[in-house]
Amino acid sequence: MQPDLSVIMPVFNEASTIEAILNRVLAMPSLREVVVVDDGSTDHTREKLDLLAGRTPIIKVVRQSRNQGKGAAIREGFKRATGTFIVVQDADLEYDPADIEALLEVLRAGRADVVYGSRYLTRSRAEWWHTLGNRSLTWLSNLLTARHLTDMVTCYKLIPARIARVLPLRSDGFSFEPEVTALLARRGLRFAERPISYERRGYAEGKKIGWKDAVRAVAVMLDRAIFR
Repeated sequence: MQPDLSVIMPVFNEASTIEAILNRVLAMPSLREVVVVDDGSTDHTREKLDLLAGRTPIIKVVRQSRNQGKGAAIREGFKRATGTFIVVQDADLEYDPADIEALLEVLRAGRADVVYGSRYLTRSRAEWWHTLGNRSLTWLSNLLTARHLTDMVTCYKLIPARIARVLPLRSDGFSFEPEVTALLARRGLRFAERPISYERRGYAEGKKIGWKDAVRAVAVMLDRAIFR
């Protein structure tokens, strides 16, 4: 089978982890390309990406002139992807790309239209308050979309490229997660979830998501539910 997966990797100041995560992604047998969108990094991420892309042609680097947010970076990545399927990979080491192949098999077998990797279908390392926040956002998303997901805010959302490219996404930040879920649900697509591993990174290690992002996520969910 020809490699058919495009991995979109939004990056902002991830010089300490970028090489390690790219090496993991490059080990995936289904990988067609990894589109790294450098969202205005101010550390040494840019220099490391130049070296890595120079050695590996399937690493495609896109540069944002300034930091615009995860959602904006993902939208740019969607435009550049050439694979049949698309998944987003965070540039830290919280998610293991080795889990993605199992998600791909669900789509290839026609058992779903979209597949999410759930951290809550298996044991994962996360503080109780982090889990509570994610489950609360997932509950609200399920209420508004009539879905039954366990992990709406997961990074691993495997989507056919033909669908991802036409979604009218607007969110620039981490609100991408509830927005893309609402848009996919509105199209009547069949969702599936599969368990994935997870090693949560703390704020001392560069974690960038906080309570303000949760508030914005709720606002986006309500906006999409009311105004569409």
